[in-house]
Amino acid sequence: MKNKMILLILATMTLGACKHNESNTGNPFFADYGTPYNIPPFDKIMNKHYIPAFEEGMKQQAEAVKAIVENTETPTFANTIEALENSGDLLGKVSSVFFNLTEAHTNDSLQDIAEIVSGKLSKHSDDINLNPVLFAKVKEVYEQKENLGLNDEQMRLLDKTFKRFVRGGANLPADQQERFRQINEELSKLSLRFGKNLLDENNAFTLVIDNPQDLKGLPASIADAAAAEAKAANMEGKWLFTMDKPSWIPFITYADNRDLREKIYKGWMMRGNNNNGSDNKEVVAKITTLRAERARMLGFDTHADFILDVNMAKKPAAVYELLHNLWTPALAKAQNEAADMQKMIDAEGGNFKLASWDWWYYAEKIRKQRFDLDEEMLRPYFPLDKVVEGVFYTSNRLYGLTFNERTDLPKYHPDVHTYEVKDVDGTLLGILFMDYHPRASKRGGAWCTSFREEKKENGERIIPLTSIVCNFSKPTGNTPALLNFDEVSTLFHEFGHGLHNLLNQCTYETTGNTPRDFVELPSQVMEHWAAEPEVLAVYAKHFETGEAIPANLIEKMEKSGTFNQGFTTVEFIAAAILDMDYHTITSGSVVEPGKFEQASMEKLGLIEQIIPRYRSTYFAHIFDGGYSAGYYGYIWAEVLDADAFKAFKETGDIFNQEKAKAFRTEILEKGGIYDAMEMYKKFRGHEPTIDALLENRGLK
Repeated sequence: MKNKMILLILATMTLGACKHNESNTGNPFFADYGTPYNIPPFDKIMNKHYIPAFEEGMKQQAEAVKAIVENTETPTFANTIEALENSGDLLGKVSSVFFNLTEAHTNDSLQDIAEIVSGKLSKHSDDINLNPVLFAKVKEVYEQKENLGLNDEQMRLLDKTFKRFVRGGANLPADQQERFRQINEELSKLSLRFGKNLLDENNAFTLVIDNPQDLKGLPASIADAAAAEAKAANMEGKWLFTMDKPSWIPFITYADNRDLREKIYKGWMMRGNNNNGSDNKEVVAKITTLRAERARMLGFDTHADFILDVNMAKKPAAVYELLHNLWTPALAKAQNEAADMQKMIDAEGGNFKLASWDWWYYAEKIRKQRFDLDEEMLRPYFPLDKVVEGVFYTSNRLYGLTFNERTDLPKYHPDVHTYEVKDVDGTLLGILFMDYHPRASKRGGAWCTSFREEKKENGERIIPLTSIVCNFSKPTGNTPALLNFDEVSTLFHEFGHGLHNLLNQCTYETTGNTPRDFVELPSQVMEHWAAEPEVLAVYAKHFETGEAIPANLIEKMEKSGTFNQGFTTVEFIAAAILDMDYHTITSGSVVEPGKFEQASMEKLGLIEQIIPRYRSTYFAHIFDGGYSAGYYGYIWAEVLDADAFKAFKETGDIFNQEKAKAFRTEILEKGGIYDAMEMYKKFRGHEPTIDALLENRGLK
C-alpha cells in the first residue's frame, strides 16, 4: 500500500524553489542537505526543527501564491499552472521527512508535533484552494486549454489542477467556505487521532506465556522468536506474543490451546474498541459524518461519489457490482471450507462450533492433510536476504535494473538498508530504502512511500528517494529472518510500488499520481512472479544448506494455490463493502460503528465464522489513510493484474521482453498522464475481464 499522509499533504502542495532563511541557520531543512543524492540527513534532523520548517514552508508557499495572484500579466499555463505546481519546495521537503517518520519511526514528541501542525496545514491548503483570485486565473487558463498548444502531460496537469480547486471548495459560496475549512481541519486531526489510538492499542496488548505446555503445536522457530521478545522485554524464561503479524498470526495458526488462540485473536479484533482512552468508535462516527457533509457541500450525493469521480470506477454502483459478482462464488467456497473444518473438529471429538479464531488453525491442519504442506515446511527456504535477491533478480530480468547496496548513505533507523538503483545503461534511477522488521515506533502493515518524488526541473530528472516499509519476521539467535510465503508475496507487492516510483518519467509530481484503483496494478502484478517455479528456483534456498526448494514442494504450492481462497476473498470483500457502506451514507447521518458494522455484515450475509479483514475501529486504510471509499481498489486492480500477467504467460515466457517493455513504457513510466484504462489497453490491447481473477482464486 502506498503511504497515505504524504500523498494527502502533497496532493495540494508540490515542490519548487526554496530560499534559505538566515534566521534558521542550523536547521537542516533550510539549506541544501549536502549529502549524497541530497538524502535527508536524518542524524542531524531534530524534533525541534520541524515546526519552524513547517511554518517557514507555509510562509514561502503563501508568498509564491501571492506572486501568482498579483501578477498583472494575462494568466498562462507557465505563470499560473506551472508556477503553482512549482511552489512549496520547503514545505514538501519537511513534510516528506516528518510524515514518513511518524509512520515508520515515531515517538511521543513527533505525535505531539503532528497534532500541532495538522490544523495549520489544513488551513494553509484551504487558503490556496479557496483563494478566489487564484481560482479565477486557473479557470481562465483551463477554459482556453484547447488553444494553448499544450502537450499531453501539460494538458493533464491543467485538468488535474482545475479539478483540485473545484474539489477543494473553490466553487463554494463564500458563506459555506468557513464551514468547509472547519470540516477539513477537524478531519485532519481525527485521522491523526485514529492512527495514534491504533498504534497505542497495538503496543498495549501482549500475551505472556510462562507454561511451556501452552506452546504445544507451535513450531520451534515461533517459540524461539517469542522467547527472544520476552527476553528483550525483561521477561527472560517466558514467551511474549504481540500484535505484530509475525507474532499473532503464527500463534492462531499453530497453537493447540484454543483458549489462548481466542485471547490473542480477540486482542486483534477488538483494537480501538475497548472503551478506553484509545477507543476509535467516536472517531469513526465523526469522520464518516464529516466526510458525508463535505461531499454534499461539493455537490456529490455521498463521500464515495466524491472519491470515485476521479477513479476508474467512477460510481459506487460499479464498485458494488464488482464486489457482489465476486461475493456469491466466494461465499459458497467459504461455506464449503467451513464445513470441512467443522467435520475435522467433530472427527477429533471437539465439542464446539467453528469460530473465527479457529479458522486459521484448522485451515492449516486441512492444508497439511490434503496437500502434505504447511507454512513451516516452506519457511526455511525463504530467508529474507534470498527473497530480496529474488525481487532484484525479477526486476533485472524484466527491466534490466541493478541494485547496489550502500552502507554509507543516510538512513532514519539502523535497520534500514539503502540501495542505488540503476537502469540497464547504468543511468541512476533512484535510491531505495528497505525497512523490514516490526518495532514499537512503527505502525503495522507494509507500504511504499517516498522521501522525494520524481520530477523534472529544466528538463533534468530529479531522482526519487523511494522507501519500502514492512513488518516481517525477525531473526532469532543464529537463525536469519525466515519469511512465510505471505510475507514473500508482500515484499514482491511493495516492490512493485517501488518500481512504479523508480521508473516514473513524468515532468510534474501531480501527473505522476495515478487513480487509487489503478495504483495497485504495478504492485499486485509483481506478486505473480514470486510463485513462478522459474523464479523460486533462483531465490528459494534453504537457509542452512543452500539447497534450492525441491520440485515436489513447488508442486504442492501450486496444487494448494487456490486453497482457502473462499475465506481470503470473503474477508476482503466484507471489508471493502464495509468501507463502501460507511461512505455511501448521506449528509446528516450519524453512525454508531458497532451497530453499523453489524447491520452491514448481516445485509451482506457474512457467515459468523469470518469477520471483515479490517473491522471499523482498526480500519486504518480508510480512516487513517488514502483509501476511503477505495479499499475495493485492491481487487479492482486484481482484475487488471491477473489479466496483465496472463499477457506474459500467453507468450510462454514470464520474462518476455516485448511485454516487459510495453508494461514499463505504457504504465510504469507514465504515472497518471493518461486515462488509466487507456494506458492499460495500450499495454494489453483490450480491456480486462474478470475471468483470470476468478481462475486464480479458484472461484470460476
